[in-house]
Amino acid sequence: MVGGEAAAAVEKLVSGVRQAADFAEQFRSYSESEKHWKARMEFILRHLPDYRDPPDGGGRLDQLLSLSMVWANHLFLGCSYNKDLLDKVMEMADGIEVEDLPQFTTRSELMKKHQS
Repeated sequence: MVGGEAAAAVEKLVSGVRQAADFAEQFRSYSESEKHWKARMEFILRHLPDYRDPPDGGGRLDQLLSLSMVWANHLFLGCSYNKDLLDKVMEMADGIEVEDLPQFTTRSELMKKHQS
Protein backbone atom coordinates (compact mmCIF):
# COMPACT_ATOMS: atom_id res chain seq x y z
CA MET A 1 0.00 0.00 0.00
CA VAL A 2 1.20 3.45 -0.82
CA GLY A 3 0.24 6.81 0.69
CA GLY A 4 -3.49 7.26 0.18
CA GLU A 5 -4.18 3.53 0.15
CA ALA A 6 -2.57 3.11 3.57
CA ALA A 7 -4.48 6.07 4.97
CA ALA A 8 -7.74 4.68 3.57
CA ALA A 9 -7.02 1.25 5.12
CA VAL A 10 -6.28 2.83 8.50
CA GLU A 11 -9.45 4.93 8.32
CA LYS A 12 -11.48 1.81 7.47
CA LEU A 13 -9.98 -0.03 10.44
CA VAL A 14 -10.62 2.89 12.82
CA SER A 15 -14.18 3.17 11.54
CA GLY A 16 -14.76 -0.54 12.17
CA VAL A 17 -13.43 -0.26 15.72
CA ARG A 18 -15.69 2.74 16.37
CA GLN A 19 -18.71 0.87 15.03
CA ALA A 20 -17.96 -2.16 17.22
CA ALA A 21 -17.53 0.04 20.30
CA ASP A 22 -20.77 1.89 19.50
CA PHE A 23 -22.57 -1.45 19.10
CA ALA A 24 -21.22 -2.73 22.43
CA GLU A 25 -22.16 0.48 24.26
CA GLN A 26 -25.83 -0.51 24.23
CA PHE A 27 -24.99 -3.35 26.63
CA ARG A 28 -23.45 -1.16 29.32
CA SER A 29 -25.27 -1.27 32.63
CA TYR A 30 -26.08 2.12 34.15
CA SER A 31 -24.34 1.03 37.35
CA GLU A 32 -21.03 0.06 35.72
CA SER A 33 -18.06 2.30 36.40
CA GLU A 34 -15.89 3.34 33.48
CA LYS A 35 -13.19 0.88 34.55
CA HIS A 36 -15.66 -1.98 34.91
CA TRP A 37 -17.27 -1.20 31.54
CA LYS A 38 -14.00 -0.88 29.61
CA ALA A 39 -12.89 -4.31 30.82
CA ARG A 40 -16.26 -5.92 30.06
CA MET A 41 -16.46 -4.21 26.66
CA GLU A 42 -13.02 -5.61 25.78
CA PHE A 43 -14.28 -9.07 26.75
CA ILE A 44 -17.40 -8.62 24.59
CA LEU A 45 -15.59 -7.21 21.55
CA ARG A 46 -12.92 -9.89 21.69
CA HIS A 47 -15.51 -12.68 21.39
CA LEU A 48 -18.27 -10.95 19.42
CA PRO A 49 -17.38 -12.60 16.08
CA ASP A 50 -17.80 -16.05 17.67
CA TYR A 51 -21.10 -15.22 19.35
CA ARG A 52 -23.07 -13.45 16.63
CA ASP A 53 -26.67 -14.61 16.60
CA PRO A 54 -27.41 -16.96 13.70
CA PRO A 55 -30.17 -15.89 11.29
CA ASP A 56 -32.63 -18.26 12.99
CA GLY A 57 -32.00 -16.71 16.41
CA GLY A 58 -30.38 -18.86 19.02
CA GLY A 59 -29.33 -16.30 21.61
CA ARG A 60 -25.57 -16.57 21.12
CA LEU A 61 -25.16 -12.86 21.82
CA ASP A 62 -27.15 -13.24 25.05
CA GLN A 63 -24.80 -16.05 26.05
CA LEU A 64 -21.76 -13.82 25.44
CA LEU A 65 -23.29 -10.97 27.44
CA SER A 66 -24.02 -13.38 30.30
CA LEU A 67 -20.47 -14.71 30.23
CA SER A 68 -19.12 -11.16 30.27
CA MET A 69 -21.21 -10.37 33.37
CA VAL A 70 -20.03 -13.54 35.13
CA TRP A 71 -16.42 -12.57 34.46
CA ALA A 72 -16.88 -8.95 35.52
CA ASN A 73 -18.89 -9.84 38.62
CA HIS A 74 -16.25 -12.34 39.69
CA LEU A 75 -13.43 -9.89 39.04
CA PHE A 76 -14.89 -6.68 40.44
CA LEU A 77 -17.44 -7.87 43.01
CA GLY A 78 -15.96 -11.15 44.18
CA CYS A 79 -18.97 -13.24 43.13
CA SER A 80 -18.37 -16.98 42.97
CA TYR A 81 -19.71 -19.39 40.39
CA ASN A 82 -19.40 -23.01 39.33
CA LYS A 83 -15.74 -23.97 38.74
CA ASP A 84 -16.30 -25.01 35.11
CA LEU A 85 -18.03 -21.70 34.33
CA LEU A 86 -15.29 -19.68 36.03
CA ASP A 87 -12.61 -21.65 34.19
CA LYS A 88 -14.35 -20.89 30.89
CA VAL A 89 -14.69 -17.13 31.44
CA MET A 90 -11.17 -16.81 32.83
CA GLU A 91 -9.83 -18.56 29.74
CA MET A 92 -11.90 -16.26 27.52
CA ALA A 93 -10.53 -13.23 29.38
CA ASP A 94 -6.92 -14.35 29.18
CA GLY A 95 -4.82 -11.34 28.23
CA ILE A 96 -7.32 -8.68 29.28
CA GLU A 97 -5.45 -6.51 31.75
CA VAL A 98 -7.30 -4.72 34.51
CA GLU A 99 -5.38 -2.64 37.04
CA ASP A 100 -6.11 -2.18 40.73
CA LEU A 101 -8.47 -5.10 41.20
CA PRO A 102 -10.10 -5.40 44.60
CA GLN A 103 -8.92 -8.21 46.89
CA PHE A 104 -11.63 -10.43 48.37
CA THR A 105 -11.55 -12.83 51.30
CA THR A 106 -13.77 -15.86 50.97
CA ARG A 107 -15.99 -17.14 53.76
CA SER A 108 -13.78 -20.24 54.02
CA GLU A 109 -10.69 -18.09 54.50
CA LEU A 110 -12.43 -16.07 57.21
CA MET A 111 -13.54 -19.23 59.01
CA LYS A 112 -9.99 -20.66 58.91
CA LYS A 113 -8.61 -17.45 60.45
CA HIS A 114 -11.29 -17.45 63.13
CA GLN A 115 -10.64 -21.09 64.09
CA SER A 116 -6.89 -20.59 64.43
